[in-house]
Amino acid sequence: MIVYGKQIFLYLLEKHPDLIEEVYLSKEIDKKLFSKISSLKVDIKRVDNKKAQAMAKGGNHQGFLVKVKEFEFSSFKDIKSGEFVLVLAGLTDVGNIGAIIRSAYSLGVTGIVISMINNINLSAVARTSSGAMFDMPIALVKDIGSVLNELKQSSFEIYCADMDGEDVRDCEFALKKALVLGSEGEGLPNRVLKSCDKKIKIKMQREFDSLNVSVACAILCDRMRDGK
Repeated sequence: MIVYGKQIFLYLLEKHPDLIEEVYLSKEIDKKLFSKISSLKVDIKRVDNKKAQAMAKGGNHQGFLVKVKEFEFSSFKDIKSGEFVLVLAGLTDVGNIGAIIRSAYSLGVTGIVISMINNINLSAVARTSSGAMFDMPIALVKDIGSVLNELKQSSFEIYCADMDGEDVRDCEFALKKALVLGSEGEGLPNRVLKSCDKKIKIKMQREFDSLNVSVACAILCDRMRDGK
């Protein structure tokens, strides 16, 4: 898997050097950084900007590209061993998914389940999560029904984000909790809403349509993390 961009490159170099298999540089870098890269004992290849652009598929690589080991999803069993699970139901925008992973990791979510989709562009998610994807347990389980049923059997209280829900500021939350978020365009299907224990929402101070799903996720996770 190829990921690109200076921020995620430096993150991997610092936090996960064991994942790096090859490094591609299309710009000159300072000697100190090059020395640190050299210490990895992996191939370092110089590429021209045309080649770098092709590898990044037109993205802003900033002169840094890296081949990393294939991402390994966590098992759902491992996800259930945590206490604060985030379930993404039908989200497909990699920018939103990456931002959600980044916020969730920062705010204490113990695991994420991506559901109701067949596949995901992991390279893009790695970049948009600023590398947090490599530190967050993530499971890919297509059947949302089985996800919610198994979470309930593991004593999780299931909360779903919905415009008709209770103001999150007025809620108290169980120790073992799961937050379910739907896609921006479709929201959550009725069958999912019916499977949840409680609907919650962010009450707006001013009349406005809605928040971006990644922003809403960060606010809800922050309210939920301490149980109230």
